[in-house]
Amino acid sequence: MSEKLQKVLARIGLGSRRYMEEVIAAGRVSVNGRIAQVGERIEPGDELRIDGRKVQFQLEDEVRRRVLVYYKPEGEICSRNDPEGRPTVFEHLPQIANDRWVMVGRLDINSTGLLLFTNDGELANRLMHPSNEVEREYAVRVMGEVTAEARKNLLAGVELDDGPAKFESFSEIGGEGINRWYQVVVKEGRNREVRRLFESQGLKVSRLLRTRYGSVILPRELRTGRWVELDKHDIDNLVKTVELKPRVGTGLYGMAKRRAERQVENPLPARRGGFLRQQKRDTSVK
Repeated sequence: MSEKLQKVLARIGLGSRRYMEEVIAAGRVSVNGRIAQVGERIEPGDELRIDGRKVQFQLEDEVRRRVLVYYKPEGEICSRNDPEGRPTVFEHLPQIANDRWVMVGRLDINSTGLLLFTNDGELANRLMHPSNEVEREYAVRVMGEVTAEARKNLLAGVELDDGPAKFESFSEIGGEGINRWYQVVVKEGRNREVRRLFESQGLKVSRLLRTRYGSVILPRELRTGRWVELDKHDIDNLVKTVELKPRVGTGLYGMAKRRAERQVENPLPARRGGFLRQQKRDTSVK
């Protein structure tokens, strides 16, 4: 059994395959004490190092592919650590032995909803890469009147600071007065893209909830601050959208599978959101 070195490094979550090829070409990677070359293959038992630091790895067929859906509350940041001590989305994820969770995309601190995490770095990179045009769906509460002209502009495309952008679909889903809810879809996921699109038309987003990423829909039974692990069927559907091959070792087994099934019938209560927890923390300090 062997696998291309850059593919192994990408799957670990250290960067895209192309970036890892650049790292290898720069002479920063060694295998068994020898400077590695782009395209060479690595086998179980080989010693892998990057910048002299030893890196644990498994070949693709040895790793069980796992995907989590997390319902991000307002006030949590999409980072492993925060210098300001704010709550992060990684705080309540389950431990994963000899592996780590890789976050798929981001949501800003004021946004809520679906976040995906996986232990497959290659899957994460493909889901995020703009060339794969994976759909992200949002429910958005907007302050102000969305005129027919504004809607037309947002569907046709507008020029933002980092290039043209547009909504793939746009529909009204409820609300009254100046606060109305809309469902929108984008295919890139640039920083604050949805908010900036509305701002280009003089509109302000007061709430933003991600409801879908690719083929994965935010489960109705999932509460804020909680996570659920996807089963093989759902993971395989997600994998197909970015043209990766399914794996035998995928999804839930044994007690983990039974626990997920129980959660559908009896959802865990919502966990106190990051924003409210931070307020409580600040109040106690005062």
